[in-house]
Amino acid sequence: MTVQIFAPISFEGSPTSQADILTKSALEFVVLLHRTFNETRKELLSNRKKLQAEIDAGADLHFSNDSRITDSVWQGASPAPGLIDRRTEITGPPERKMIVNALNTPVKTYMADFEDSTSPKWSNLLNGQVNLYDAIRNQVDFVDSNTGKAYKVDRSPERHIPTILVRPRGWHMVEKHLLIDGEPCSASIFDFGLYFYHNAKELIAKGHGPYFYLPKMEHHLEAKLWNDIFNVSQDILKIKRGTVRATVLIETLPAAYQMEEILYQLRDHSSGLNCGRWDYIFSTIKTFKNRPDKVLPDRGLVTMTVPFMLAYCKRLIEICHKRGVHAMGGMAAQIPIKDDPEANQVAMDKVTKDKLREVTMHYDGTWVAHPALATIANSIFDKYMPTPNQIYFTTVADVSELDLSNTTVVGGSVTLDGIRQNIYIALCYIESWLRGVGCVPINYLMEDAATAEVSRLQLYSWVTNGVVLDDAKVNITPELMESILNEETAKLVQSHGEGNKFQMAANALLPEIRGDSISDFLTTMIYDNVVEIGKSVNLESLKP
Repeated sequence: MTVQIFAPISFEGSPTSQADILTKSALEFVVLLHRTFNETRKELLSNRKKLQAEIDAGADLHFSNDSRITDSVWQGASPAPGLIDRRTEITGPPERKMIVNALNTPVKTYMADFEDSTSPKWSNLLNGQVNLYDAIRNQVDFVDSNTGKAYKVDRSPERHIPTILVRPRGWHMVEKHLLIDGEPCSASIFDFGLYFYHNAKELIAKGHGPYFYLPKMEHHLEAKLWNDIFNVSQDILKIKRGTVRATVLIETLPAAYQMEEILYQLRDHSSGLNCGRWDYIFSTIKTFKNRPDKVLPDRGLVTMTVPFMLAYCKRLIEICHKRGVHAMGGMAAQIPIKDDPEANQVAMDKVTKDKLREVTMHYDGTWVAHPALATIANSIFDKYMPTPNQIYFTTVADVSELDLSNTTVVGGSVTLDGIRQNIYIALCYIESWLRGVGCVPINYLMEDAATAEVSRLQLYSWVTNGVVLDDAKVNITPELMESILNEETAKLVQSHGEGNKFQMAANALLPEIRGDSISDFLTTMIYDNVVEIGKSVNLESLKP
């Protein structure tokens, strides 16, 4: 049995280097978790494919209705220190500048994201771990060598420093830079293991704990796998079980049918559920991609108030509060439009309306992508939620199985402009991702992999099901898709000059939008393009 790292490692840093993260003992911890749990992970991924095959054949999704869970009296864990009041959370990749800016934002928590807003280049992943290590130890301040600008966290005694949470990559991803017994390490275990090993005890000493967001699960047994990993990890480091807390993003359609079961599996480590709106729309499209009766209209028309999205929100809030944990709202992805005050006011009004909807539905908190939106979200939650949370507010949502899968959108349409917008967004995001940037401002919205996934899967769904364009009154064909892709690619190549990767992005996108093939995830489809294979490093050569 062998462990090899096929990637370069920087042995210099101030005050921390990548070599301080990739120590022999830390990797031994990751290896132990991988060897113990990876077979279960692979089996659960296989189960996903079996379920999808059943749905493709016409089967419906159902609530599990396990009476041992749904009818019994149990509660999730009490809110942990630093997670009692979560009215506004900011998210972003664990880049050093973004971490400093996030910790200076007037929010309650900051979610450092190794998943949808991080391109998994080896340097991004290791530097992200370095940056979090330093942030937890109050040594993340730095001076940008290119601009000379100083970045410093305001640690004034009267300030609340946002609580840090970490989102590792999902179960479907692997880390090809680290081979364990000849196979890539689970990316989830890699991200979680390094962060937990280095920082759990330091966080506990500071009065908090290791807190996580868990993405893209599709079954409650996938939550059980996380819970088992939490227990084993805490036992190894001699940390009390229940110290870890995890919020689950309900961002797949199958998971929406198992919310209560997912909470049950994580109950001693649970800190609630979150409405991951863009991934949820993506998952809904993917689940029903071959069903003409389930086709969704232009992306901008699928709002949180359409019936199937509203049902998802109501069910999540009901179940979370019934079990005594937080129900977290979705992302405000808008970016301030500095050069157009009128357009900026329209965008900010949308944020205000969305956050008002969330707080009056009795969510316990919400997400923002840009620091400037924190003031808007705070003002609304402060006005309508004077208490630290609204867990005490219980409702009966009365959401049926059909409500969650009824994708009818009244007045919905598919247009030529909708195709162009989706192709443009997908191209811009994939091109940035290939360059190592996973969080991209496009048309004054902060786009990540989730929104690019919606664009990609909508295009596949429309062409595969032969949708008729409402404006042009013609069928969407592979040839039409390819023609528009070529036009948009040519414009982007010309406008961005040399060195861009738009043609590479277009080549990856073409078979998907023609309907020739479809990948489960965009990030796995193009992952090999960002793998930074270097000289093999032996485990024994690393720091103790």
